[in-house]
Amino acid sequence: MINLQRLKAVVVKEFIHILRDWRSLALAVAIPVLLLALFAYALNMDLKQVPTAVIDRSMSPQSRDLISQFDGSSYFSIEHSLQTLDEVQSAMRQRRILVALLIERDFARHIEQGKTAQVQLIVDGSDANIGRLALGYAQALGWLYSQQVLVERSRHLGSEIQVGQVEGHMRAWYNQGLVSTYNIVPGIIAIVMVVIASMLASVTVAREWETGTMEQLISTPIRRLELTLGKAIPLYFIGIVDVLIAAGLGQWLFDVPLRGEPALVLLVASVFLVGVLFYGLVLSIVLKKQVVANQIALITGFLPTLVLSGFVFTIANMPLPIRILSHIFPARYFIAMLRSIYLKGVGLEMMVSNFVLLTLYAAVMVVIANRALKLRLN
Repeated sequence: MINLQRLKAVVVKEFIHILRDWRSLALAVAIPVLLLALFAYALNMDLKQVPTAVIDRSMSPQSRDLISQFDGSSYFSIEHSLQTLDEVQSAMRQRRILVALLIERDFARHIEQGKTAQVQLIVDGSDANIGRLALGYAQALGWLYSQQVLVERSRHLGSEIQVGQVEGHMRAWYNQGLVSTYNIVPGIIAIVMVVIASMLASVTVAREWETGTMEQLISTPIRRLELTLGKAIPLYFIGIVDVLIAAGLGQWLFDVPLRGEPALVLLVASVFLVGVLFYGLVLSIVLKKQVVANQIALITGFLPTLVLSGFVFTIANMPLPIRILSHIFPARYFIAMLRSIYLKGVGLEMMVSNFVLLTLYAAVMVVIANRALKLRLN
């Protein structure tokens, strides 16, 4: 049975510690802003205005139409007209261009004769992400150009030939513009919460051991669950404030839509926060050293969340052993739920399995923290 008076005393004590350590408190509030700016601006996977060069050996109206397709799009910016592949290689080595479009002399003749006209796209493969995106967009622009050629040819020939046409319409649901920031901001909320747990929760009990006040706490009638809850509750409120800051800035700065219920975001964030806070407490109880506990929390919490949660790298593209390993990290389920709430507007009934696993993780961490404290106090 939890004694609310004793629990309140521990909570008040922890709040006093937090308010006295104003540097850590200021850092805890600043972390969402810093991470949001760092990841949302720097980790932008959208392809915009890639510097492009053109070698136009055809010098025909047809080749100029194709070049205008590229230059008129938001993905490529034609900045150089070159003559040889050596010039392309030199410009690419100097990072003046990332893409080069090569149009051969017989380009216009092949089009006029109804033959397949081929062009070559050279991409700087040292940046694999830009390379893949550039190839994909170039193929789409080439397909659009070929459709225009087909229509013009059918009009020119008139009734002499009947040309069948296939008109394709591409549409992405939930994120129509395929804006990468929409996927990044929900992931940042998980990163923020893990960092807060690593920075604050992992040192709170270790501080008691190092300062010698743990012996005083042991001598009081306080119970283990009251102590761990009293340590976690103030950090929980700080974590929720950080969630609100990250979510608010995401909508204000980047117009990230929140199509689901805000209360549902707070619910799943609360469950995830309980789990990561008590994981930090486990490290703090077991290791007894603030620096060591903080470093281990960052290594075992922040790094897996960054790499194995689906935040940056798609889990489906990982090797099977890594995909299996990713199931033990709660951020995988949390980020998947946040993206569904933000972009798809789904309710809890559509995420039952993820929510159950996240709740199970939180419950297990609470039990382990209290068990670890019992072993340390004996």
